[in-house]
Amino acid sequence: MLRRARMLGVVGFLLAGGIGIISSTQIWLTVRRTDGAEPLLVAGADALPLLAPLSLAVLALGAALSSAGRVRRYAFAVLAAAGAITLGIGTVSMLVAPPLSAAAPGLSAATGLSGERTLEALIAGTDPTAWPAIAAVGWIVLLAASVLVLVTAHRWGAGGRRYDSASRSDRPRSGPLDPIDSWDELSHGTDPTGPSR
Repeated sequence: MLRRARMLGVVGFLLAGGIGIISSTQIWLTVRRTDGAEPLLVAGADALPLLAPLSLAVLALGAALSSAGRVRRYAFAVLAAAGAITLGIGTVSMLVAPPLSAAAPGLSAATGLSGERTLEALIAGTDPTAWPAIAAVGWIVLLAASVLVLVTAHRWGAGGRRYDSASRSDRPRSGPLDPIDSWDELSHGTDPTGPSR
């Protein structure tokens, strides 16, 4: 059960981060213009500037989560939850009422105009695509995975003996060695097949 919880936490982080990275390159908004020109297509990274960097951070947290110690598991879960909430708020705003800031850079580049009122007058309407909704599902998954890690992380096993301090290998061993212990013994110059210490 605990191994499954760890796996679900890691997969949840990686899945959400992957969805975020993919969606950052896709079209999130179609902006209809009052001047009759072609609609402006706004990619996720342009609509929500934090999308790509925070998604990359979530991927990194997911990759590090499986081998992290207890304190780091909690820290990673809190950071991921904060990212899920931040990105979730931004994503929902794109679905409900896309802000002018999402389309302003693209409109300015296309028309050479600037100023909030001028750009607002150019927008006939803004239609979100399916990608903000897909990303929102990713943030829900990330938040659920973060909560799962917070609830179960204290019962996970150690991340691996090779990540422990070197002093641990100096303690006398009792019982048979597992493969990881054998490699640790070899790396410290001890023959694990020889007589026990």
